[in-house]
Amino acid sequence: MQLNINGRWVELSNISPSTPLLYVLRNDLKLNGPKYGCGLGECGACSVLIDGKVVRSCSTPISTVENRKITTLEGISDADTLHPVQQGFIDEQAAQCGYCTNGMIMTLVALFKRNPNASEEEIKKELAFNLCRCGTHVEILKAAKKAKIIIAQGGKA
Repeated sequence: MQLNINGRWVELSNISPSTPLLYVLRNDLKLNGPKYGCGLGECGACSVLIDGKVVRSCSTPISTVENRKITTLEGISDADTLHPVQQGFIDEQAAQCGYCTNGMIMTLVALFKRNPNASEEEIKKELAFNLCRCGTHVEILKAAKKAKIIIAQGGKA
């Protein structure tokens, strides 16, 4: 089986087609951006982009993503510059324990790719199914607003 992860092709062998994508990413490929949260696709900690759309990797069998473009947190920026959403999270100190950060960032990356001028209401709607147990929601919204500013100033969405 071949997977396109963060722009490079990876050959996998001896892995059951029903194996959750999250397990392959973390255990086999050592990509630790996506986190194991609930294991049911409910919390968002395991979020990745598949063909640009947010998907819960804990409940996605690898057989469904063969030959599709998979992007993890590790693949959203280049070597020199953080993605505007990552920079927004840093600038606004939007992580407390950091467990939800992957899902929040990946959700916002997908949203701003579709709509760089998303309203606060649209941002809240997109983030509604990403759980943050530490209560940093205010800082996360500030980070989203900061990312919008960076994108408007020419940052790559």
